[in-house]
Amino acid sequence: MRQVVIAPGEDGYWVAECPSLPDCISQGHSREEAIANIKEAIEGYVMALQEDKRPMH
Repeated sequence: MRQVVIAPGEDGYWVAECPSLPDCISQGHSREEAIANIKEAIEGYVMALQEDKRPMH
């Protein structure tokens, strides 16, 4: 489980960020969409780290 920060962004979008994974950021038209999108982004980020045999923090 990872901490996610969600905040209103520009143009009515919601921005979701995972502070423990540098540059792992997503957005959505609603908070719910931003949450769903950041979950996908985290999964992709972690898979990329595993494929590159890089440590997860």
